[in-house]
Amino acid sequence: MLKRILIVILIVSLTITSHAQEIQARFSVIASKVSTQVDRKVFQTLQTALTNFLNSRRWTNDVFQANEKIQCSFLLTIDQDLGNNVYKGKLTVQAARPVFNTSYVSPIINYIDDNVVFKYIEFQPVEFNENRVQGNDPLVANLTAILAYYVNIILGFDYDSFTQRGGDTYFQKAWNIVNNAPESRDVTGWKSFESLRNRYWLAENLNTSRYALVHDAIYAYYRTGMDLFYENEDAGRSGILNCLNYLNTVNTENPNSMIMQFFFQGKSTELVKVFSKATPDTKTRARELLSRLDITNSQKYKELK
Repeated sequence: MLKRILIVILIVSLTITSHAQEIQARFSVIASKVSTQVDRKVFQTLQTALTNFLNSRRWTNDVFQANEKIQCSFLLTIDQDLGNNVYKGKLTVQAARPVFNTSYVSPIINYIDDNVVFKYIEFQPVEFNENRVQGNDPLVANLTAILAYYVNIILGFDYDSFTQRGGDTYFQKAWNIVNNAPESRDVTGWKSFESLRNRYWLAENLNTSRYALVHDAIYAYYRTGMDLFYENEDAGRSGILNCLNYLNTVNTENPNSMIMQFFFQGKSTELVKVFSKATPDTKTRARELLSRLDITNSQKYKELK
């Protein structure tokens, strides 16, 4: 009888563990530009393997209920076959966060990484070890390193959005991946000198004291902004305006930073809706800040008149 009880407990614990992962990710691979001489089944196998990698791995020590999982999607577009099972492409990363008391989800991340080079042979193990990011082959390890990096960025933003500085642990993990990233002639995106907009600079911005107010801005935007809208729209707008003021301070002290561009991607439509019914003074202030901080979408913010 005792043995039977222990078996039941073990089964239950395994069931809980298997459903305790933190993210609910959709992973898609598009390889329409790759030569038809390459077996398309390879990319379907890769898609399945990476979906399992993202959704089956434990990324934190916390337990997430099914309705608490972070909804995110990854689209890997393969543009080139470099030969010897090495491919080059881009990765689109999107993640959203539910808004309190509503069915609405607010975008957290909407970003395209153009520097994805990796090696994949069908059915090869898809692995990542944060203590040995390089792996045995840097070209094989690069893809899972990139995915682990963005998972930690997503987790950092999500935790920051619920608790002040709650995402520090995950931003530090992303920084660790940068500092131990795979190195190869074809691998790019991890070094400061390669570009002003890459994985290095995003993680650097999120881990340095010069940008500390960014974390306050994330918390203000979601927890004291979007989460209050259902009960009090004015209070919600006030929280988001505080977020913009924080970001304005950061931008004044650190112009043309990676994090500013990253923060606003995918948010312009939401921000226009947030402030469209604001008082004239609030609308004017929001328009001024947004036009300065999110130059790419400055035309959109002219609607706030």
